[in-house]
Amino acid sequence: MTILFILAGFVLLMFGGDTLVTGAVNVAKRLHMPPIVIGIVLVGFGTSVPELVTSVQAALRGFPGIAIGNVVGSNIANILLVAGAGAMLVPIVADVKDIKRDGLVLGLASIAFLAAAYAGGINFNLGFLFVAGLVIYVTYLVMSARRGVREDRAAMEAAEEATLEHPPKSLGLAIVYTIGGIILTVVGADLLVRGATTIATNYGISDTIIGLTIVAIGTSLPELATAVMAGIRGHSDISVGNIVGSNIYNILAILGITAMIKPLPIDPSILSFDIWVMLLSSATLMILPFIIGRIGRKTGAIFLITYLAYLYYLYM
Repeated sequence: MTILFILAGFVLLMFGGDTLVTGAVNVAKRLHMPPIVIGIVLVGFGTSVPELVTSVQAALRGFPGIAIGNVVGSNIANILLVAGAGAMLVPIVADVKDIKRDGLVLGLASIAFLAAAYAGGINFNLGFLFVAGLVIYVTYLVMSARRGVREDRAAMEAAEEATLEHPPKSLGLAIVYTIGGIILTVVGADLLVRGATTIATNYGISDTIIGLTIVAIGTSLPELATAVMAGIRGHSDISVGNIVGSNIYNILAILGITAMIKPLPIDPSILSFDIWVMLLSSATLMILPFIIGRIGRKTGAIFLITYLAYLYYLYM
């Protein structure tokens, strides 16, 4: 029954997250929001909803280790598992300009997280600062993108036309999709957390390790599925910038919002090992584009092997 809970939670998280993003984007189109806002704000945050809801559910149920482990584990999985699997199929491209900007933000966010870990946890005030930092970052992205588009009027018109080419037939239906996606995501997160905490309790595995592995991989499944399908179709749809952006959202949005709902103590084991794996993985991802320009199949294989070694270390 526990395994069924976890599997059902995974399925509902993936389907609910996709439905939520589809509905939110369609609502935005019907309200004639700029494509820039849709792409950066709605899609970016929408794809992080499964991680957010799962972390909040875990914190409220008294398992803060799952909430923290979910973020750390998801950031590690995004780099070593998702990027590794994607690069094994199709080399991952890198936009050096975006890496310079987003890499700096990820570095600052990671340092803030590390400082919070040494301080013992993330309280409401620190969570608020995390969220405020995310708002500033997203605002800067939107303003920068708008300036870039204004410099190329033809590109802006083409983007508007492409985005609004097939608007949804009904605003009401788009709203239903959005609400339905939220409900499915919440139910899926609840099932996943229930199953994960049962395993932790029955088998004596710490909730932190459960968060770092089972929950983290589960909430990263949409990104992994996207990377694999893109590779199978021969498209390099996943980029280093996408992964870095997702990891920024994980730290600032998920930890920040969760801590504002319920303060998050940090397990010392996270500080002694896992957070350093996250930091080293992030640094590697940001440095590689400047050295080799892209992440190829050999590098992808190294990433995957490293991730398997990491999982082996946690459980053995």
